[in-house]
Formats: sequence, structure tokens, C-alpha cells
Amino acid sequence: MPKIKTKRAAAKRFKKTGTGKLKRNKAYKSHILTKKSTKRKRNLRKATMTDESNIKNMKKVLPYI
Repeated sequence: MPKIKTKRAAAKRFKKTGTGKLKRNKAYKSHILTKKSTKRKRNLRKATMTDESNIKNMKKVLPYI
């Protein structure tokens, strides 16, 4: 069997935690920041875990992570 290629775009965006979960950064923080509240922008800085509903697809695109 050939090796499965990792999707490089996904590999750059996700990190695996010690417990095996996938950590990701939040979206909507790059531009049009003037209309967003300070509280909303501050909360977008924090990383979060990938939702359980997406884990199956993430395992497919990141086979070795």
C-alpha cells in the first residue's frame, strides 16, 4: 500500500494536543475589524478545539498527525 499524503494546508492550521485532540485558531480575525467589538476580537485570539463532528474528516486529511 502506498503512503497517504497529508493535506499541507490543513497541517499548517491544526496542531495535536497531548490528549490527541486537534487545536485550531478561530476565523474572522484578519480584516474588517472596525465593526467588531473589542470583546469579540479578544475572544477570537484564543485557540479552540476542533468540533467532534469534524474529527472524522480531519483524520482523513491529516493521517499522520
